Amino acid sequence: MDKKELAKLQAYMRRTFGNETINVRARPRKDDSAEVYLGEEFIGVLYRDEDEGELSWNFTMAILEVDLESV
Repeated sequence: MDKKELAKLQAYMRRTFGNETINVRARPRKDDSAEVYLGEEFIGVLYRDEDEGELSWNFTMAILEVDLESV
């Protein structure tokens, strides 16, 4: 993903989730995905999917059981 695409995805996620601390960053040695951070905490990965001329992105976020203990 290039810088322009990363910026568009970051703006979309910030607007959608109402949080200006979301950052979308390029992954080292990968050009089909990006890392998503909330502040400085890694929260997930955005995967780019191009199929039959259709372009989409999938956001994957793991939630650990230990993270739910404080809820």
